[in-house]
Amino acid sequence: MSSVDILKEVAAEAAVCTKCDLCKGRTKAVPGEGNPQASILFIGEGPGFNEDRQGRPFVGPAGQFLDELLASINLKRSDVFITNVVKCRPPNNRDPEPGEIAACNDYLDRQIAAINPGVIVTLGRHSMAKFFGSEKVSMIHGRARRVDGRICIAMYHPAAGLHQTSLKDTIRVDFKKIPMIIEQAARMDAESKAKPEPPPVKEEPPQQMSLF
Repeated sequence: MSSVDILKEVAAEAAVCTKCDLCKGRTKAVPGEGNPQASILFIGEGPGFNEDRQGRPFVGPAGQFLDELLASINLKRSDVFITNVVKCRPPNNRDPEPGEIAACNDYLDRQIAAINPGVIVTLGRHSMAKFFGSEKVSMIHGRARRVDGRICIAMYHPAAGLHQTSLKDTIRVDFKKIPMIIEQAARMDAESKAKPEPPPVKEEPPQQMSLF
């Protein structure tokens, strides 16, 4: 299956998913959207009120800030792929619970495999935990690490900048690092493809050990 077909399959399954109780309150599932061949994937936490109504990620105030951040590094939504760790809105915009994240994890893993991005940006602590464990976003935001062959960057969720104005500039500065990290990922990918295949190891016939 092509990446487009896999993403469509995930979206269709998420739309009728009943793996957790979030399905009971959803208007629309929000599987994600963007470029199926994107070199960069953004992973947020969960849909909010506006996203639940429209079935699209990051279309509320936090989404408007994300659009501004993307524009600041000469990217558009059509250049990237945006999704969340859970595909349905948690009640009253509460944090997604571990069981809900686990229920959606297969969808996210399939999206990552289909898109195969060189760079993953986690937005908020719940998406960060998938790649960085129990570390705190306040300690590692803006830092890039190699995780499972990809470069992952932990960042504050754009909503954090709306709730705490002092974080807005921090988020803007962190975003400015993305183009350089995308270049680094592309260079690493090119280098790995350019490396010659190691010669096959010639198996020696087993040798009889002499007895003393």
